[in-house]
Amino acid sequence: MLRIATARAVLPSRIGLTGHKNWSRCGNVKYNSTAQKQKQKKRETTIPIWYGVVGGLAITVAGGIKYVHDHVGGTEGLVRTASFYSMAIPKYIIYRIHMIRESPDEVWERLHKETSEAGLEKILELRGFYVKSGQMCASNIGNAFPVVWQDTMSILQDQCPPKDFAIVKSTIESEYGKSLNDVFSSFEEETIGAASIGQVHRATLLDGSPVVVKVMYPEVERLFRGDVRTIKMFTQIAQPVHVPALNEIEKQFMTEFDYRREAEQMVTIRENLIKAGLAGGPSKLCAVPKPHLSLCTKRVLVMEELIGEKLALALRHDAERHAAQAGKTLSQFKADQEKQMQPTGGSNISQTATGPTADQYDKYIRLENGKRKLKNTAALLHNYSLGWLPGVTTKPIETAATLPMNHAKLIDDLLYIHGHEVLVDGCFNGDPHPGNILLLGVDTGKPQLGLIDYGQVKRMPREMRLLMCKLIIALADDNKSDIVNLIKEAGYESENMDEEIIYKHTKVSYDEDNAVLTDGKHIQVRRDE
Repeated sequence: MLRIATARAVLPSRIGLTGHKNWSRCGNVKYNSTAQKQKQKKRETTIPIWYGVVGGLAITVAGGIKYVHDHVGGTEGLVRTASFYSMAIPKYIIYRIHMIRESPDEVWERLHKETSEAGLEKILELRGFYVKSGQMCASNIGNAFPVVWQDTMSILQDQCPPKDFAIVKSTIESEYGKSLNDVFSSFEEETIGAASIGQVHRATLLDGSPVVVKVMYPEVERLFRGDVRTIKMFTQIAQPVHVPALNEIEKQFMTEFDYRREAEQMVTIRENLIKAGLAGGPSKLCAVPKPHLSLCTKRVLVMEELIGEKLALALRHDAERHAAQAGKTLSQFKADQEKQMQPTGGSNISQTATGPTADQYDKYIRLENGKRKLKNTAALLHNYSLGWLPGVTTKPIETAATLPMNHAKLIDDLLYIHGHEVLVDGCFNGDPHPGNILLLGVDTGKPQLGLIDYGQVKRMPREMRLLMCKLIIALADDNKSDIVNLIKEAGYESENMDEEIIYKHTKVSYDEDNAVLTDGKHIQVRRDE
């Protein structure tokens, strides 16, 4: 009774109805039936509207969060995207301004240098797919990158900063479910190479076998997906011509995140090349490392080590020797060589100069080797005669490693090996940049190519391979009509389907790049037109 009385006394004052002239009475509680009904009706019509607004907002927020998580890489990916755009957009605007102004070469050179250095700094900060992009720039994929950019980004092909060894050790032990010492008798903490998705260390198995171990970074798969989409969004605005290529790159790169698959692909390529007589011993054209399949996991790849030097670095050292013999710096020597390779003029766009053939190189090397042997003979005679006398300096003996390399043969071998993979086997390495090619056996005077990294292996059906063969022959013969018809058959499409543009685009993409083909303009400017 006390509760009821209290309710009767308090309720009217709480709902603000006390003293209203339209009261009616029900027991001791007063209420305004008309006003209450109106408020009730208003609530019934208002609440569903708010439910819809709040529900729609919740769905939008949830969808945005899911998009950021799935397509940008979560909050971290969003920060990375903002960081990339903060550099890319202003630089893109500056480039466009200079294109409109038709700025002179010295302005472009300065701009390329400043922007490529800023780009490299951003790449090393963000890593992930941006490292892959820098590697493609260094390799001049698509003939779209100035020499300054290629030189600046070349460090990314095999000199990416490694991550802390604690991360590597933790990853290995997580993958194997046991201590590092239970798998390897020794494991070098210092890396022998680091790239976009992982790094490589030397190690020794419990049975004493020397191996190299490639370890994937824990967060790389998630970050790669967001990075690719970020670059695609930028490219859709800045350089839409490259979007189809990026779509294929995205599709292919997503297969790199399982080292078990890479090991299987390495076995396939290796067996194909051995069967063709191109690999399988020191006298063969190339070597492919053999993986230890039982030790390969999603994020750890164990394989035999190929002892050699990165091809790009070996060629640089050889070029430095050539330059020194000519009394020039390396920059001067390269500039002279590039000048000699320019088109010789005329209406035929295929008049680009060519360097010495493999046979011509071989004759030159034999001549130099003969000089080396005579020089060594004289040095030995001196060392074992006058060299015994006090105060007389002995003369050095030159090894076969001092001989120039047959650059033409190396290129021929690379083309033959990859040509066999593509056109005969239909199974090939889709990422053969210079950082993935070693030069073995230089000290013996019998160099051999070492082919590594099979994270990206593509397969091509027979019909497409035959079409590619026909296109290569047409390009070699400079048969314009066949080139245009074959590239159309391969699926090429453009807005106007201008045959002259199709012809030049195909030549640049699959054959050669020179000022005649691009009408004296940068390839990207020519494509934008």
